[in-house]
Amino acid sequence: LLTGKYRDTQTSITDSSAVYRASSDKSTNVTLIDLPGHESLRLQFLERFKAAARAIVFVVDSVAFQREVKDVAEFLYQVLVDTTVLRNAPALLIACNKQDVTMAKSAKLIQQQLEKELNTLRVTRSAAPTSLDSSATGGPAQLGKKGKDFDFSQLPMKVEFVECSARGSKGEEGDADFEGLRKWLAKIA
Repeated sequence: LLTGKYRDTQTSITDSSAVYRASSDKSTNVTLIDLPGHESLRLQFLERFKAAARAIVFVVDSVAFQREVKDVAEFLYQVLVDTTVLRNAPALLIACNKQDVTMAKSAKLIQQQLEKELNTLRVTRSAAPTSLDSSATGGPAQLGKKGKDFDFSQLPMKVEFVECSARGSKGEEGDADFEGLRKWLAKIA
């Protein structure tokens, strides 16, 4: 995103941050913080930064999505029912990456499947018994509207989906295709 070019990366065990100029016509800079995606680390890093987040970009692998839909929905559910996230209602972008690959799922399909999976999680979580401690504090937040199938429009924050590709349409040689992400960042900055 910073260079506009694809570059090989390594999975990290720590966060990294950089200042990004969100718009060329004004000096609007935002600090981007990239959190590790590994499931044993991501929640602890989210915990550290969620209170200050004005926006969240949730990156989805559009190629692996079909086989990882349950894991993706599980993590997104944890983000969406977090009381701090709900209270602050940061803008949320679901960035459907790897659109340069033929087998990539579209943003529309990813949205539909995430809504379906999040609805299932909501139903199963609400049916689970609660401990005495959680009932004393009001229990976990309810996702969406009670009695209706979940969809993203029910959330207190605005949720958008974009298709993108870190490799661009020409593979490793080409420019990254982040136009939708860039426009979104300029809009929310």
